[in-house]
Amino acid sequence: MKSIDIREVTPFLYGHCTDEENGTGTTVIIHETGAVGGVSVQGRAPGTRETDLLKSENTVQNIHAVTLSGGSAFGLEAAGGVMNYLSERKIGFELLGNTIPIVPGAILFDFLPFSGDAWPDSSYGYEAAHQAFHRGNFASGNAGAGTGAAVGKMKGYDSAMKGGFGSCAVEVNGLRVGACIAVNAFGDIIDPETGRIIAGARENGSFLDTAKSIREMDPPDGAGGMNTTIGCITTNANITKSEANHIASAAHDGLARCIRPVHTVMDGDALFVMAGGEVDVSLLQLSALAVHVVEQAVLTAVRKATGAYQLPAFQDLFKQE
Repeated sequence: MKSIDIREVTPFLYGHCTDEENGTGTTVIIHETGAVGGVSVQGRAPGTRETDLLKSENTVQNIHAVTLSGGSAFGLEAAGGVMNYLSERKIGFELLGNTIPIVPGAILFDFLPFSGDAWPDSSYGYEAAHQAFHRGNFASGNAGAGTGAAVGKMKGYDSAMKGGFGSCAVEVNGLRVGACIAVNAFGDIIDPETGRIIAGARENGSFLDTAKSIREMDPPDGAGGMNTTIGCITTNANITKSEANHIASAAHDGLARCIRPVHTVMDGDALFVMAGGEVDVSLLQLSALAVHVVEQAVLTAVRKATGAYQLPAFQDLFKQE
């Protein structure tokens, strides 16, 4: 298994719109001719768009982009900007003289108390798509949909830490698999190799251990509604829509390996799959690789994040290691 840059998982295009001033942003993943799509939503507080059409029994097989955005429910508008950009380039299904791109998406809650008061609209999606086509910077950390992300919010933002955006990609015998993840979890982030918390809720200079604390006491009401980890897996694998949905579901194991607790009633965790159809694969191997890249993308998101909006980051706490 060889590590590669996420942009080497071609012909997918990847772009960010990052609004540092307002602590929010949008990320888009594009396939110009349409990729087989799938999705799995396993948190109980989701904010999504066009996920029903990705059900295996429904008609549409291919999608042209996935939009990941901040802004809570307002941020769903960003996908409209992606649609506009793609339609202008005649990317989408041609119906009665119209070009209609299929652009599912998901949002996270990033209304930070010390950031601005704007949220992504269609202009953010349009800019993210523009950056994707012009091979703009596709950074991890405080970027795109992860710009205003935070983790460890059992006691609200006063004890939370900075989350962010991360990507990871690998290649095995011509099969390429990547993940783009915006990490805005209620729970703590765990290094699965050591079992240590590397970012999460803090109190008196140490980590609270959110999962343990919840088992022993009721979390404050203020912890609800401020979370969600969203992402997209891209691959050149040749799979069906049903198999894409299976991969999306299996890939949540990658979240479970490094977010604790995960899929809570206060998270809307959602993972999309886009498959380019170029390489025949073992579904078992593809599932294992999807779990791996999701896990590593989550860890990258936190490790690359920098302190902002009065939230400390991994780099602030572990700079001596």
